[in-house]
Amino acid sequence: MPITLARRQGIESGRWRYAWPTLSLFRCIFIFGIFLYLLANACQVFAGNQKEEAMADSVRMALSRAISDPRPPIPQFIDIKERLAYLQWLGDMSDRLAKRISDRQVRIEFLRTVWYEARRAGLDPALVLGLIQVESAFRKYAVSPVGAHGYMQVMPFWARVIGDGDRSKLFHMQTNLRFGCSILRMYLDMEKGDLFLALGRYNGSRGRAEYPNSVLASWRKWEHHL
Repeated sequence: MPITLARRQGIESGRWRYAWPTLSLFRCIFIFGIFLYLLANACQVFAGNQKEEAMADSVRMALSRAISDPRPPIPQFIDIKERLAYLQWLGDMSDRLAKRISDRQVRIEFLRTVWYEARRAGLDPALVLGLIQVESAFRKYAVSPVGAHGYMQVMPFWARVIGDGDRSKLFHMQTNLRFGCSILRMYLDMEKGDLFLALGRYNGSRGRAEYPNSVLASWRKWEHHL
């Protein structure tokens, strides 16, 4: 707005001294509020929201067995070539993830567990990393607006349906990754291998493209090329 002669005189005489800063402050608060609202809604688009639905007893028992396996996440290799490929993947992913998880020991343990749980469920580790990036931005204690927990944003009802009922365990790294990978594997089987539909079901947005497309784009970013 142009400053007229009368307004300029008022400013110079001090009568407008507090009007402009006050207006500017209100404007900043208003804009910041809009930013927070948009950010919150953006997070809600991709936050995990698996739906509790009826499942056959055989499926539920299979999932229960899958998540109760007590073996530690120690990978097994058939030959030295496979082991070397794993070590190259681990080094590459650690470098890429350093800005998100700064502690090297925590980062390596996380990646080892991702590899183990993804392979155990028949999934590509890069796909799991892409899903985690979209779901929680690699935040161990992330909680979505609908209550999903941890890295893979697992809904608490799963602790009751296939676990021991203790939802706090969903913040444990291996438990969260095991639940998430096992659930995604189940959805893939339910959708007869259709990853697009399985991802939509995982997010509670089956049939919509935003979430699957976002995960698929992130998957490509985490692919490892020898």
